[in-house]
Amino acid sequence: MRLGVAAALVDGALVPGDVEIADGTVAAVGLAGAGRGVAAPGFVDLQVNGFAGVDFMHADRHGYALAGAAMLATGTTAYQPTFITAPAEHLVAALGEVPRSEPDGPRILGAHLEGPFVSPQRLGVHPRACCRAPDPVLLARLLDGGHVGQVTLAPELPGAFELIDLLLARGVVVSAGHTDATAAEAHLAFDRGVRTVTHLFNAMRPMLPRDPGIALAALARPDVAVQVIADGHHVAADTLCVAWRAACGRIALVTDAVAATAMGDGDFALAGRNLVSREGVVRGPEGQLAGSVLTMIDAVRHVHALGVPLEEALTAASTVPARIAGRPELGRLGPGAPADVVVLDDELQVARVLVRGS
Repeated sequence: MRLGVAAALVDGALVPGDVEIADGTVAAVGLAGAGRGVAAPGFVDLQVNGFAGVDFMHADRHGYALAGAAMLATGTTAYQPTFITAPAEHLVAALGEVPRSEPDGPRILGAHLEGPFVSPQRLGVHPRACCRAPDPVLLARLLDGGHVGQVTLAPELPGAFELIDLLLARGVVVSAGHTDATAAEAHLAFDRGVRTVTHLFNAMRPMLPRDPGIALAALARPDVAVQVIADGHHVAADTLCVAWRAACGRIALVTDAVAATAMGDGDFALAGRNLVSREGVVRGPEGQLAGSVLTMIDAVRHVHALGVPLEEALTAASTVPARIAGRPELGRLGPGAPADVVVLDDELQVARVLVRGS
């Protein structure tokens, strides 16, 4: 089967020609023939709290199927259901509901625990009463509750390094986020094995010339990938452009989507906390930003409109997050790669999405 495209994103470059799919994998690229649009590896979203009216903290199998179908329509072919700080029993219950496979929808890469080991100074919408000091026993309970692919924690908290070591030993990606870490504390965490940062600039120590904090420390480290919510609300355009110039090739676009995504304005919930979605902005009970209604294709279009070359924007939505998740094969579009593909038309609208070749 040919996709009928004019070009494909292959190893970070747009290669002219069509793409052939066979037996669930990419068979060939750069094939001669007239076509329209661009094929890219399917989008990989590392932070999805909910989608299409579904809050993953309280979702069942039907909810995952509904949210997955809606995500697939926006080009996302793999994602991490994300759970913010909540009572331990709620987190364990939510982890137990995460499907191990979704044959008709996006791949589920394992859950992303965004907490509860976060800084009380950088909570965002996370409930203060549910934050916990680093606790190996609690961590083990959570990890035993289901397949966890990523944990976001504040590395400056006493005892955090022990958790980092335990997580790395179990093959879990450790991300620094909701953190008040100084640059010095951040570098110690990066040296320990933390290799990515959750929603750069948001819910972390502000940047100052003589106190650069974790955000600038991450941008300064070529071995650290940074995750960014590019919705025009979480990060200003100039800030995003500076970050892109500093970290091109290691920026991962994420949505931090909540149940309000693809639903229009209204009242929603995030792990039991009330949210209000109005004109593309989601806020929590105290008026703070609380996730987003961003989709991955909207993130690609947003950064491209700021001047980021299309191939870089598509790489940030696919190859980089797949690499962070330890699934680099999902961020490739080349012979032998899994046929998880998004086809965009000339207006960057999603024209077709394939998972496992269908």
